[in-house]
Order: sequence, then structure tokens, then C-alpha cells
Amino acid sequence: MVFSHLIILSLLLPSLPKSMSKSFLDSAQDTEFTDWLVSIRRKIHQWPELAFQEVKTSELIRSELDRMGIEYTWPVAETGVVAIIGSGSGPVFGLRADMDALPLQEMAEWEYKSKIDGKMHACGHDLHVTMLLGAARLLQQNKDKLKGRVKLLFQPGEEGYAGAHHMIQQGALESVQAIFAMHVDPFTPAGMITSKPGPLLAASGRFRVTIKGKGGHAAEPHLAADPIVATGFCVLALQQLVSRETDPLESRAVSIGFVKAGEGAFNVIPETSVFGGTYRSLTTEGFSFLKLRIQQIVEAQSDVHRCTATIDFMEEKLIPYPALVNNEGIYNHVKNVGERLLGRKHVALAPPALGAEDFSFYAQKVPAAMFYVGVGTEGSTVDQVHSLHSPWFVADERALSVGAALHAAVATEYLEKNWEGLENNNELVNSE
Repeated sequence: MVFSHLIILSLLLPSLPKSMSKSFLDSAQDTEFTDWLVSIRRKIHQWPELAFQEVKTSELIRSELDRMGIEYTWPVAETGVVAIIGSGSGPVFGLRADMDALPLQEMAEWEYKSKIDGKMHACGHDLHVTMLLGAARLLQQNKDKLKGRVKLLFQPGEEGYAGAHHMIQQGALESVQAIFAMHVDPFTPAGMITSKPGPLLAASGRFRVTIKGKGGHAAEPHLAADPIVATGFCVLALQQLVSRETDPLESRAVSIGFVKAGEGAFNVIPETSVFGGTYRSLTTEGFSFLKLRIQQIVEAQSDVHRCTATIDFMEEKLIPYPALVNNEGIYNHVKNVGERLLGRKHVALAPPALGAEDFSFYAQKVPAAMFYVGVGTEGSTVDQVHSLHSPWFVADERALSVGAALHAAVATEYLEKNWEGLENNNELVNSE
């Protein structure tokens, strides 16, 4: 099949005229368009919904797609929406936005703060959805010029529940040759984008450990098998996985997020202790190594202290995320489009980080790239910026038009280049 393996045409091929990409930005920065983007974002922000509960968000997306005359499939992975723009047998390019919010109480005071207690869009997914809807409108307005099709993936359950994995299982990536996504970054000024080729974000997994000993009176510890002592040695030993068993030039992390034992009595040694956390690595090999050693260390330390340990990596309920590795060809394509669209000084390299993103599941299947889009507020200093997942997180909404235009330009130029490749070679080829 023409599209079965390789995806990206050499970037040496002619690109769309500069005016095409610039026209997307000009349209997205039109007052009526930006007002529409802002209104969409604020509606979503006020009514945040957690993973696989994005009912109102999905309804809003479908309503806007209906107004635009864009065909879509729903439901996909419970609340997800997959739309298609364009026609014909040419290449297919994917654009993705995640929809879910976080279980946080919004603390920032502004007119459009969350109306739902204990729920907030603190990771910018309301912005992601809005940008992709903006791109949908731009692409639909130019659908007759598309040299192929653009598939829009509005995805549920990114925050810990591997929504991308479930979208793929239900066919969302069918026929897609390459895919692109953006994530907001409050530490980058609005109007800038950043990323890097290769590993961008870490593989991440969770573990929960139950250590069982023998309870007793605090005055007679020799008659007990203290699970708290065993837990303490486990926590300390796990820290050495990074400090003494990992190459200092590699990036890994093991973090304990909670420890629970006893019922609050001062003079009782409890029978059990429970603790858990996450482990992360920028490589698959490092991730597998950490998982193996966590199990070995916990079991050994528990045995030394006359206890037994049960370790649950929760891989069925909370699927581990693979490392997000940007395809070099797609990265270069987006970088070049971004430089033409925004200017070279507004496109920069980003360092790798040990956060995780389930966009990595798509990147395992087809060439993919994720870029950060700045939402840093004008005039803010570093110590005034609140990170993602903060109840004080705020975003500069001027970034919405940048994200919408970049989505549209990246997809359109990809289709143009690969359509020319099909005409010339009848196949898609890699690019670097």
C-alpha cells in the first residue's frame, strides 16, 4: 500500500508559497476570529471535565464542527471525536488535541474561572481544543486547496489514563501517515514555539507497594516485624537507583509520592505499610531497568526486615506511558513551517524533560512531533509564572491564534509536499 510505511517527503521539495501559511495567521488574528477563539476557550475553561467524562466538551466540539460542515465520528474512546477535512486519495495528516481537565480547585481569580468545584483546566487542554477547532475552521475554509486529508483527533483521558492508547485501539490513526500536536508552555512567551528532535518527554509508570510485617506494642519491638522500618529502608534504597546505578549523563527519576502506616496511635507498631510513586526515563531501556530494580529492591529490603512485599505496577488500570520521541523529519518540517509563519527568532530549542505525555502512543505508530506553544503572560518574571498543574495557572489567550494557524500550516504544507512526492515517485519518502 502506498502509505503503509513511510511518511515524509524530503523537505528539499518546494513548499507552499509563503503567503499561504501567512494567510492562516492573518485570518486567525482577525478580530472576529480571535474573539471566537477566546469565547470557545472560556466556555471550556469554565466547565472542566475529568478523563473520559468530557461530555460537555465533546458536545461543544461537535456543535462547532457541525456549524463548519465538517464530518466526524463520535464517540471514539467514549467521548473522543475524530473529524476529517478534505477528500481524495492523497496523504493523510493528523492533528491532535486532548480534552480532559484535572482534579484541582482553581485559585486564580478571574471572570471565567472554573464553575466546577475541585476541577480545573490547569494543563491547558482547553487551549489545545480551542486551537484545534481554530485550525479546523481555517482548513475547512481552504478545503478545496488541500492535497489530501487532515484528520483531527479530539482525545479524552490524557491525564494519566492513556486516552491516546484507547483512541488508537478504536481506529483513530487509520490511514494517518504522520501526526502533530502542541502543548502550552507558561514559561515561554506567547508567540513563540519550542521543541527538539528525538526524546522530548519521559516514559512514566506508577507503583504501589504493600509491606506486611507483624504488629505489636511499641515497648516490645523485638516481638514485632516493623513494616515502617522496612518501608524507610526501601525509600532510601530506591533513591540510589538514580544516584548510584544510573549513568550521570542519562535522565531518570524515581519519586515516592505517599507513605501510609498505622492509625495514629503513638505506641502501636502496625501490621502493614503502604507507599507508592512514579518512575521515569527518557529511554525504553532505562524504564525497563527501573521497573526491574524497584521490584528487586523492595522485595530484598522487606525480606531483610522479616516482612513480605506486594508490588503493583498498575499496568492494566493505569497504562504506563512510553517516552515521547519526536521524529526528526516531522520536527524539521514543523520547525521550518514555524519559522516561515512566526519568524526564526520565535522558534527555539527546548530541553528534554521527565514529564510524560500520552501523545507518545501515536509517536510509536507513525512519525510524530510535539511542539510547545508559549502562553506566558506579557511582563511576567520567572518567579511570577505558575507552572502547569498549578491551581494558579493562567495563560495569554493571544497564543490561540498562533496555535490555530500553526496547526493548519503544518498540515497543509505536509500534504502539499507529499502530494508532489506521490506524483513524482508514487511513494512517500523519509526526510531529515
